[in-house]
Amino acid sequence: MAAYVPPGWPSGVHPPGSEDFERTAQAWLLDVVPPDYRLHGVLRRYPLTLATMAAHHARACVAGAREGYRNARTEVGAALPPHALEALLAAYRAEGRRLVATAQAVDLVARALRGEVFTPQLEDAAQPDGRRRTAERAPAQRPAGEQRAEAAAADRPATPQPAREQAPAQRPARDGAGKARKSQTQRPARDGGGSTRKAKRDQHAAAS
Repeated sequence: MAAYVPPGWPSGVHPPGSEDFERTAQAWLLDVVPPDYRLHGVLRRYPLTLATMAAHHARACVAGAREGYRNARTEVGAALPPHALEALLAAYRAEGRRLVATAQAVDLVARALRGEVFTPQLEDAAQPDGRRRTAERAPAQRPAGEQRAEAAAADRPATPQPAREQAPAQRPARDGAGKARKSQTQRPARDGGGSTRKAKRDQHAAAS
């Protein structure tokens, strides 16, 4: 089974742990750094020292490309026609991407020379609509605070609903008003003194 190499691994370098890994790594790193680096014997005897200097050199090149892109308009913009300036900026962008990729590859080789073992990274499967599936945490894996809150919610009794107030039309009549109406219905009608006058007429007729 072939050894795993992470994304961005340089194509000319054999996988870590293989027989030709250090030899191919050294040859590739010497192509990354300036030619004068080949004059230093320590870089040939110890590939890790070469990887360290190559990493510093690659990062410096990335920083230089970014600074050159920012200053291109002010340094040469007035001396170039517009189409030439745009071509120069496009070259800076292309070289910037290449230098960033090289710096990342040098970092991977240096980590492998230090003995780091790369393993495939498991990613969540994508849903049909393009979103990543988020696995729900099991209750035992949830924070203690969430578990206590769920337990309290499970033991909490249902909150009683407040009684609805009876509509005014359905309220019973108050005792005072009821008694007043009852007394009015039971009170005999006044005769205006008619019985008294009739008795006096009867007495007068008997005397005559």
